[in-house]
Amino acid sequence: MPGEAGERELMVTAVRLGERGRRSAPPNPWVGCVLARDGEVVGEGFHVRPGESHAEVVALAAAGDGARGATAYVSLEPCAHHGRTASCADALVTAGVRRVIVALDDPDPRVAGEGIARLQHAGVEVTVGPGAEEAQASLAPYLHHRRTGRAYCLLKTAMSIDGRTAAADGSSRWITGPDARADAHRLRAESQAVVVGAGTALADRPTLTARDVPPPDRQPVRVLLDARGVVPARGPLFDPALAPTLVVTTGAATPAAVDEWRAAGAKVEVVERASLGEGVDLAAVLELLGRHGVLQALVEGGARVHGALLQAGLVDRIVVYVGGTVLGERGAPAFALPGPESIDGAARWRLAAVAPVGADARLEYEPDEGPPKGRA
Repeated sequence: MPGEAGERELMVTAVRLGERGRRSAPPNPWVGCVLARDGEVVGEGFHVRPGESHAEVVALAAAGDGARGATAYVSLEPCAHHGRTASCADALVTAGVRRVIVALDDPDPRVAGEGIARLQHAGVEVTVGPGAEEAQASLAPYLHHRRTGRAYCLLKTAMSIDGRTAAADGSSRWITGPDARADAHRLRAESQAVVVGAGTALADRPTLTARDVPPPDRQPVRVLLDARGVVPARGPLFDPALAPTLVVTTGAATPAAVDEWRAAGAKVEVVERASLGEGVDLAAVLELLGRHGVLQALVEGGARVHGALLQAGLVDRIVVYVGGTVLGERGAPAFALPGPESIDGAARWRLAAVAPVGADARLEYEPDEGPPKGRA
């Protein structure tokens, strides 16, 4: 049996395997599994896409007879229910796995401890916790979705050194270089929805597809927040050949605008208006996306949407690309929100990661309380 360091190393391998399904597995979790016996890895697997075998079953198939008496390292609790695939807990028992190491409990109500209980009832030794921090970081959007019902809100912006997203005349191409833009497209490919407000849609006529990266199995849905129906159904955002489009609006939009969106092939959903301002209720938007199977929503603008999400406390992570330019006080700010009267009232964010991206920098922030550690 490997020691604590060896167990953690094998679990980190399982987490990394799971990451290979990050783009294709949603709305299922991207899970990895490693089977080891007598200190040797005998099987590995990850969940590729819904309807296909889960990580444990793939690893068991790779191991064959080597699975009997082995230890399984799984980045998330094995499922105990039968859906489009059979129970992974049952598969591990049938294969004769002696011990199962689980990084995190699965908060999905269909699992929620049942997988672990089934393994233990069958006499399989179960340990929960090794590699929990790595698994938590990897699976954060999935875990958030299953715990809250809302899509995980990833706010992305590109800014100058002095925190501006556009020059005084509104021009913003290009604050960052090609490497940073390619990295941002990777974020799109890892998200199930890309969200913009009406102002950004009118000013930029964006496409909002994932490009400059290996093509995902499916493009993220483009989500337009337009409370009053001001964005016409024209341009690449409404080209169904590129990707699906969802317009989230309110009762303030005219029937003509709604009909135009639908005639262009967009799906339209109506939510309540925000309690403050003229926009949509953003909490309702994230809940709506969660019901549509969106685990991670990448919010790309504009400043008002960003500011409203921050003010409402709905942002789960911020990714900032900083380009090497200065735009001055007449440039557009990244976040349009009133802000606190005093520094004592400022919301605090924790720097989670920093990395150079070509000639630019990528900063990632989490709410100061940080992600929960240990058991999910």
